[in-house]
Amino acid sequence: MKKLILLAVAALTMSAASAQVTVEGNKLFDNISVTLKGGIVSPYQHYAFWKNARGVGGLEIRKQVTPILGLGVEGEWSINTSSWLKPYGEHSSVWGFHSKTIVDHQLVGGFGTISLTNLLLGYLGIPRTLDVEAVAGAGWWHAYKTGEIAGPEEDPVEAADKNSWYTKAGVNLNWNVGESKALTVSLKPAVVWYMGRGATQHTNVFNANTAAVEIEAGLTYHFKNHNGEHYMTLCPMRYTQSDLDAINAQVNDLRNQLSNARADVDAANARAARLQQELDECNKRKNKVEYVTKTETNVIDNSVENLETYVYFEIGKSVVSAAQMPNVERVAIFLKNHPEATCIIKGYASKDGPEDLNIRLANARAKAVYDLLTGKYKIKASRIQSEGNGISEMFSEPEWNRVSICTIQNKIK
Repeated sequence: MKKLILLAVAALTMSAASAQVTVEGNKLFDNISVTLKGGIVSPYQHYAFWKNARGVGGLEIRKQVTPILGLGVEGEWSINTSSWLKPYGEHSSVWGFHSKTIVDHQLVGGFGTISLTNLLLGYLGIPRTLDVEAVAGAGWWHAYKTGEIAGPEEDPVEAADKNSWYTKAGVNLNWNVGESKALTVSLKPAVVWYMGRGATQHTNVFNANTAAVEIEAGLTYHFKNHNGEHYMTLCPMRYTQSDLDAINAQVNDLRNQLSNARADVDAANARAARLQQELDECNKRKNKVEYVTKTETNVIDNSVENLETYVYFEIGKSVVSAAQMPNVERVAIFLKNHPEATCIIKGYASKDGPEDLNIRLANARAKAVYDLLTGKYKIKASRIQSEGNGISEMFSEPEWNRVSICTIQNKIK
């Protein structure tokens, strides 16, 4: 008995320790289940097992405290399948007792279970298909004796009901079925000792002569928990103070980055608003083509006249906007009016952004003007040369450096 108690204490300690690292937050009415069970019960020894077996059925209500430890209450009732009065022996004048009631014995008590599967293999956050439990319990035992039990045949004595207590040990083989694991089908073999029925009728002993073997099958329904599941779930990872300090430092750093990003966004929005205002003012102006006549400053040598036109682009773009189309058309008109003239287009980008992207933008901006002149205005490609000249710092305003410069070379007649 002492070994059983020590084993139970050790199992409870391991169960409590395991629960602290696997699950938490179990509410009072979480992990409640009800079990209907039934089977046979027969004396442990001195009797043929199947010949003396009788039906037994019962009910269990259990609270699963941790994935390992369960506590519950149960009631069991055995069915009377024999006559109620017969002699103890062939040559005895003492008559024995058998109850006249349908139910001749009942057990009412409490029990505890230990999941050997979760104890040895750990809990995964969802019940395994097969779970093996050890079971131990104790409670009140009652026998219904409503017939005559002792004395000569001609003078029987009225029998009284008997009360005692019992202990129980066994194994539950549980199959958890269904996707939600709400149902469990079990095989429940156990041994029950009727205590206080030794030689003196008052001795509390584990006596095989007053023990019985039960073999029952059970069907269990697990009620839904507050988390919406029919079983325990794993708790979040526990953090040390150093872990929390590191997380707080990361949060503060992210907050600083967010603050800086907001400042950059505000500056970009202000800049965009200013550019939009300039664009609106530009769109309000009446577009006109300005023809530049020959001056001394335009003369590179005595036979060539050089005229320049600027086509500006939005940041990060290489598409000619509607506002800049008059400048492209100005070049096209001049080239049409002067068939001997040629044009060199040089594309530029500001230093904002990655260098490789700016180089591609410079090439694309020169080609955008080239494509308009050759495609839209049908200028011969042989008269136009386009090239990207990379990053420009010709102007103090960055947006002015996002430009394609069209230089017209016209021979003076």
